[in-house]
Amino acid sequence: MMATLGVNVDHIATIRQARGGKDPDPVQAAVLCELAGASGITAHLREDRRHIQDRDIYLLKQTISTRLNMEMAPTSEMIKIAVDVLPYMVTLVPEKREERTTEGGLNVRERERELSKAVETFKNNNILVSLFIDPDLNEIKAAKRTGATHIELHTGFYSNASSAQAVAEELGKLKDAAMAANKLGLHVNAGHGLNYQNVTPVAEISYMEELNIGHAIVARSSLVGLEAAVRDMIALI
Repeated sequence: MMATLGVNVDHIATIRQARGGKDPDPVQAAVLCELAGASGITAHLREDRRHIQDRDIYLLKQTISTRLNMEMAPTSEMIKIAVDVLPYMVTLVPEKREERTTEGGLNVRERERELSKAVETFKNNNILVSLFIDPDLNEIKAAKRTGATHIELHTGFYSNASSAQAVAEELGKLKDAAMAANKLGLHVNAGHGLNYQNVTPVAEISYMEELNIGHAIVARSSLVGLEAAVRDMIALI
């Protein structure tokens, strides 16, 4: 199985929000990503609306021809919006208003009952559910118990590792986690901090289905164009 690429268009919206205007449009960006070969589009509707706006999510659902993966905190407001939008998949993530970007995986074990209710709601509306978790066996088992069908392994520790030994250790954790998840019948995605220098070893992990990447692609697109940036990433995967 070859991993596919889901492009996160959040930071197209970040650039737009910096000036408060209409450009660049994350929906237009999503279409270009699809034309370049992306298998899906990811967008995180944050509670503070720092980048993606409600209108973006609705327009993405109406416009793109691949799969919409809506990242969101498991709050009542976001659940209501997701059920109205009906994306292909929701990825439930932890969220703190003061953080620049998501800092770690969900603590599924501590929130299992709450997350199970959310998963049930989404399943009743034919929306697939993925839980964004650290590569930890206990979290994987808890994710399975919630009824979720997918997990997204948090690759931030791997991406931020500062020595060859640390990189190898974190990559080993991701490999073990993917194998354990597969044995439990879970589909495995991954993301956070992946870039053009570190993506290939993660893409090569057995049972890895999709990598969700945003910041690195948007950063490179400012120099080479969005379609070229997406194609370059797909080539590495």
